[in-house]
Amino acid sequence: MKKTFLFLALASIALTSCRKDEEDVIPEVNIETQNNYDNEAALKFLDTHAFDAKGNLKDYVETDTTMVKLASLSPITLPSGVIYVVRPSAQPSPGSNIGSTDIIKLMSTTVTYVATNTDGKVAFTSPYVFRNTIAGSGIPELDPAYYYVKQSVLDNATGDLAKQRSFYEIEGFSEGLQKFKAFDLADESNYNLQGVIIVPSRLAFARDAHFNYSGIAFKDRSFVFNFQVYKTTAR
Repeated sequence: MKKTFLFLALASIALTSCRKDEEDVIPEVNIETQNNYDNEAALKFLDTHAFDAKGNLKDYVETDTTMVKLASLSPITLPSGVIYVVRPSAQPSPGSNIGSTDIIKLMSTTVTYVATNTDGKVAFTSPYVFRNTIAGSGIPELDPAYYYVKQSVLDNATGDLAKQRSFYEIEGFSEGLQKFKAFDLADESNYNLQGVIIVPSRLAFARDAHFNYSGIAFKDRSFVFNFQVYKTTAR
C-alpha cells in the first residue's frame, strides 16, 4: 500500500512538472506574425524606457520629470527594421568610423527578449542577459564574434554551419553599430553609454542554428544593445 501511495505521489509531481513546463513554453507563431510582434514590441520598449545619468536603460516613470523616454530622442528605424537611439551629449568628438570588419572594444549591457502577444498586448517578454561587462569584468569586451567573426575561426571550424558567418554574427547589430562612432578610451576608463540598438529577431538568429554563446537558444529572440564603443581598430 505504501508503495502504491508513493507511486501516485511521484506521478502527481511529474504531471505537475510537465504542466509547468508546457506553460513556460512560448507558442510558436508564423514568421510574419513574429516579425510584426518584434516591430510592435520594439516601439513599446522605446515608449517605456529611458536613460539614466550614465546611459543605462531604466523603466520610464512618467511622474519623474528628469527622465526622457527613448521615444522622445528621435529614434531611427532603418529599412531592415533595426532601430537605434543616439544618446545626446554622449558621443565622441570627432570619433572614429566603425568598419564592418573592425576589431572593437565594446562596453555593454545587452538583453535578449521574445516578443509575444498576451491578451492582445504585444511586448518583449522572457528577458535574458546576453552580455553585461559593466556588472561583470568592468572592462570592454574585445573583438566579439557576434559583431565580426575572425576568418581563422571559420577556417578551422568543423561542420558546414560553423563555417558560415551567420552562425556567429548578429547582422542587425553590425548594421546598427556602424551608425555610431567609436571613442579612443583606455579599458579602465569610466563608461558613459552612448546609445541603444534594438535588433529584431529576423536580423539576429531568427530560427536558425547559431553558436552557443550563452547556453540558451535565441530562437525568435530580439536583442537590445545598450553600449559604448571604447575603441575600434581596422583588422
